[in-house]
Amino acid sequence: MTTVAAATAPGFRPTHVVPGAGLPTWESPDTGRPSAPLDPFLPVELVDRRGDWGRVRCANGWSAWVDGRLLVAVPQSPPLAGAPLARAEDPRPFLARAEEVLDRYRLAAESLAAGRADGETFRGRTRGLRMGIVVDGEAVWLYDAEHERWLYCDGTRLSTYAAGSPPEAERAERAERATRAGPVEGGGGV
Repeated sequence: MTTVAAATAPGFRPTHVVPGAGLPTWESPDTGRPSAPLDPFLPVELVDRRGDWGRVRCANGWSAWVDGRLLVAVPQSPPLAGAPLARAEDPRPFLARAEEVLDRYRLAAESLAAGRADGETFRGRTRGLRMGIVVDGEAVWLYDAEHERWLYCDGTRLSTYAAGSPPEAERAERAERATRAGPVEGGGGV
């Protein structure tokens, strides 16, 4: 486990905290070169992004690559707070999608409860619906079913809170390696 030294690196300003379970690290944005894991709740500064990968710097100056989607944003403005928001960071499309999914489920449930639909019809109308939302005052957590991740919203921007799949860059790299390797003897696939 990595521990924070007593001295703080010059210019260190934590932007995130490591999740409660700790976080594996890598020397580069490639899962083939693992490094020392980070301790739970360790403050880190996100200094670079490559797809889902994030390079973090610890208070003692040590840096490593992590699955940036798993970092927990600290409740203060990041260094680039004045920059315009990227479209993916705008919470409104996710809120609208959550409203749409909930409305479709509510209509199907009302039809079932009123006897206008049977169980099979209800299952058909709700098949494929997935959403999650937690509202706690000004904080909102939204589930993005398309990318299998939870997003945290402070009212103006989104940041990934937790994800259930490997970083996007890793998946793309594995697919590229499989393509270069060509077909596998015996008919196996990727």
